[in-house]
Amino acid sequence: MVANRVRCPVAAAVLALVLSLALSGCGLSGTGAVEPGAGPSSASETASQPASQPAPDLEDELLEEARHQAAQYDYEAALATVEGLAGETAEAVRADVKEQKSRARAWPDNATVPHLFFHSLIVDPERAFAPGPSAQGYDDYMVTLDEFEAVLASLYERGYVLVDPHDLATMRDGVMTANPILLPEDKKPLVLSQDDVNYYEYMTGDGFATDLALDDDGAVTSTYIDADGEVHRGAYDLPTVVDAFVAEHPDFSYRGSKGVLAVTGYNGVLGYRTSATEYGDGAATRQARAEAKKVATALKDSGWVFASHTWGHLGMTDASMARITRDAERWDAEVRPILGDTDLLIYPFGADISGVPAYSGAKYRYLKSLGFDYFFGVDATRTHWVQQTDDYLRQARINVDGLTLRAELEGKRDVLGAFFDVEDVYDSARPD
Repeated sequence: MVANRVRCPVAAAVLALVLSLALSGCGLSGTGAVEPGAGPSSASETASQPASQPAPDLEDELLEEARHQAAQYDYEAALATVEGLAGETAEAVRADVKEQKSRARAWPDNATVPHLFFHSLIVDPERAFAPGPSAQGYDDYMVTLDEFEAVLASLYERGYVLVDPHDLATMRDGVMTANPILLPEDKKPLVLSQDDVNYYEYMTGDGFATDLALDDDGAVTSTYIDADGEVHRGAYDLPTVVDAFVAEHPDFSYRGSKGVLAVTGYNGVLGYRTSATEYGDGAATRQARAEAKKVATALKDSGWVFASHTWGHLGMTDASMARITRDAERWDAEVRPILGDTDLLIYPFGADISGVPAYSGAKYRYLKSLGFDYFFGVDATRTHWVQQTDDYLRQARINVDGLTLRAELEGKRDVLGAFFDVEDVYDSARPD
């Protein structure tokens, strides 16, 4: 059972069923009329099964949901889930949640929250690093599946917990306002993101996942085609690997948060060729958009949030206003209808529109007019950097890739050691 940002649909469904059973137990038909003979046969029957108390199996589900919510530090939601439940087990769960809540402390400074980001994961290093035009780029900018899984394990062991940028601060009455992040004293928040969740055409056959898709149960999986052409469904890229890890370790997620997925549009989104600009607006493109939208909805329901990475992977530091405007119009036409609205902008290449000074000027005013309140650049020289004003939150991200891994191994930088041991993580399958 996986919690999410809309307060646990499992619990909501269970509560709805409880209400339905309670109504039917009170003798109400679907039309609201009282059916003769439909009520309890005696006062003792009424007393033995009060309408306010769910059936045992439903109560067990509610208690399990409350435990899950508390494990993800959502103590108020957990207490709401068990509200009204009676009995020894319910009282024990309620007491345990209250005890956990009493030990939680607000993170002292949200400006110290780090942000790590990755690109698509290399599933087959032999194909990715084989001599060819893309091999060096893969070595420089990607990590392998094994490396990423080792990073996750280390982050968890060191007490990091995944948070959403909106957990750091939110717009309230037009002012960006810091939020308390309540965690046990041995836990610390971390934002995680992935760039270019598009599965570009140039990566085909190079040992990467090819898309994100829904399985028969509606869960998101990665599609991976091995060197022999066999199709596999499972955890082969960052979103599905994180999903699997959080399912096993729910306390790695703060109130259901997973991370941020940055998406462009020129090759389509999430592995689907959805761009009318590039592929025309025929039946195949329309079908691709419909499938991609289902996947995007499932990702959001499971705790992921989307960010614009611009439509054409645009370097915004040097781009003209005319080019930024044209790119934004394409994003609105081809990507927003699939992913939904987003107030997060992740700059391609880390090409921010300002240095350290606070935002101002025409580019910033235009981006704000598009609804962006959160902005993300790149800075791998420090463990954290956050700038919050009344109008926005800006956070620097640390790129975890071949370049930074090698820089740490060669003693040229000392940042990643705060998150994992680079020597332990580094994949021997990388080129010498």
